[in-house]
Amino acid sequence: MEYKFSDRVQSLKPSAIREIFKYAADPEVVSLSAGNPSPEAFPVKEIEEISKKLFEDNPIGVLQYGISEGYPLLRSALTEYMKEKHNVGTDEDDILITTGAQQIMDLTAKALVNEGDVIITEAPSFIGSLNTFRSYNAKLVGVPVESDGMDMTALENALKENKNSKIIYTIPNFQNPSGITMSLEKRKKMYALAKEYGVLILEDNPYGDLRYSGEYVPCIKSLDTEGIVIYAGSMSKVISPGMRVAYVIAPKPVFQKLVVCKQSNDVHTNMWAQMVCYEFMTKYDFDGHLEKLRRIYSKKAQYMMDLMDEYLVPLGITYSKITGGLFTMCSLPKYVDMPQFCKDAVLNKVCVVPGNAFLTDESLECHTFRVNFSTPTDEQLEKGIKLLAETAKKFIK
Repeated sequence: MEYKFSDRVQSLKPSAIREIFKYAADPEVVSLSAGNPSPEAFPVKEIEEISKKLFEDNPIGVLQYGISEGYPLLRSALTEYMKEKHNVGTDEDDILITTGAQQIMDLTAKALVNEGDVIITEAPSFIGSLNTFRSYNAKLVGVPVESDGMDMTALENALKENKNSKIIYTIPNFQNPSGITMSLEKRKKMYALAKEYGVLILEDNPYGDLRYSGEYVPCIKSLDTEGIVIYAGSMSKVISPGMRVAYVIAPKPVFQKLVVCKQSNDVHTNMWAQMVCYEFMTKYDFDGHLEKLRRIYSKKAQYMMDLMDEYLVPLGITYSKITGGLFTMCSLPKYVDMPQFCKDAVLNKVCVVPGNAFLTDESLECHTFRVNFSTPTDEQLEKGIKLLAETAKKFIK
């Protein structure tokens, strides 16, 4: 039978990262391609204790349907936490609990974007969000990322040239894939431009609590007096990605449409996971847990930077200094064929993600690749970086 797929998915391709994971599944391959939290980071004992108590004290609450907006106690706790820690949220906003942050991108595009509307994104940007936006037949316009965040001159030009721009999508803290953090000056400029051109900002901040050096930079949403910023937060990197709990803080008219879209999507987010997150945030030492994560990732990040300084930098490969999050982007000398380098690296038993996978137009020339340091052990990190250096030597003049 000949299958006729919808226009929305006709041009979609499998995620490059998920395809790479097939190679990474080989136990002989060192995977520096994943974006998973470190196995040390999971609060396994606490989640086990909470789950046991929930099933003893409130089994029906855990197993029954919930409301689409989310578990009320978790919504309240997150509202308070975001206001206290990040000055995010006003009386004009409301909060929705979602099934992972990926769902926030989907609901936002579904609620706000018509076919052919423009979404302006960083270039590079998170491939999962890009593919979600593509699935709604949005036109993606990439704006280059500089060492302190999105190029604001290029952003203004993109807004001038694309009158039907609906959303500016940004990951301002420890950006995936580049690891770069946007400066406060640029955050203020982005907000001013969004206000001037009448577009919304979708601020994706899954790594914001994982800063381990440098000064805290306020969220763009904390600047929002006009109701033009939608904030996406997540429990995936600070508690557990498998639980699929995230949250979106949005102006109430937008929030109401997101709720309706979620009702037709999956009704509500997993009740057990929401309840566990609430109990862990409010009855355990959540701040202490975050501090533990920062210590784990700070140590691993420094170890990887030391390895790259020793083995990759002398070959002309550069990288962005890591101050938080889980990633950095490496740049090859411009004469090196990056896709071929990544293919040869896999054959040499080390896996990284080619940089063009994160572009709005994957056919553009690209000389970067993304490296993750949170998932591998120290032994795997050392072996993987040495294998990358061994591979690079075949390409370096």
